[in-house]
Amino acid sequence: MADICCSIVLFHNDPEELRLAVNSFMRSALDIKLYLVDNSEDDTLRYEFDSPRIEYIFSGKNIGYGAGHNLAIDKSRRESKYHLVLNPDIEFDPEVLDSLIKFMDHNADVGLVMPKVLYRSGDIQYLCKRLPAPTDLFLRRFIPGRIKFLFKEILETYELKFKDYDSVMEVPNLSGCFMFIRTDVFEQVGAFDEQYFLYLEDTDLCRRINESYRTVYYPKVSIVHGYKKGSYKSLKLMGYHLRSSIRYFNKWGWFDDKSRMHINRSLVEKTQPRQGLSHFIIPA
Repeated sequence: MADICCSIVLFHNDPEELRLAVNSFMRSALDIKLYLVDNSEDDTLRYEFDSPRIEYIFSGKNIGYGAGHNLAIDKSRRESKYHLVLNPDIEFDPEVLDSLIKFMDHNADVGLVMPKVLYRSGDIQYLCKRLPAPTDLFLRRFIPGRIKFLFKEILETYELKFKDYDSVMEVPNLSGCFMFIRTDVFEQVGAFDEQYFLYLEDTDLCRRINESYRTVYYPKVSIVHGYKKGSYKSLKLMGYHLRSSIRYFNKWGWFDDKSRMHINRSLVEKTQPRQGLSHFIIPA
């Protein structure tokens, strides 16, 4: 059994940018396997990455982000202890994987972990979030930038900027750009919900994992994320985001989501770990 499998979903990607992500994973000395799931209409990337540790899966059409990853997850859950959901615009050093595996091995109640995420400039990306309410997504997507300062406190609270981003902490909503997941989790909570074509599938999965395991931000190691924010620049992508938002709130609740309210309130009030759970073990 491999130490870790990884999946990257492709759609007309820049081969050179993708190569940075592939090489970041493949440099590891661990027993690894990489799945490249290509949702493009042609398979031009099939022969770009030739290795016995890489499996190319060509879907032949854009089946969606979560559905693409599910093709790999369905295989990796039988082949490895951990699975990494990885965006194609990520770079990291090999020791990142070693550190995350050690952390997960020492904390059996953690189902998902995300490292510190940086821009290429070295600035931190605030990708730890509370569970979204309709107002959160509306303010982030539809309020013009020139007046967003009026809602600064709400927006910064959503990104948990009042938290210490240099400390290990449990977070209910972690970014899908780098999701390091215990494969046993998939047997209990399932993989990505394929009703989301693009956007919020990571929030939905993280929330389901957090119902049974701890979902953790682990800043002892860091990665670099290109982070294009496509839905801010493309009306088509914004449309995908809007449809996914409607599906998310139809599933979990719009303004009457009591579980969301309780979890988000605990992020502000909680100073101790969840009842019945120990503090995190941080391996040397």
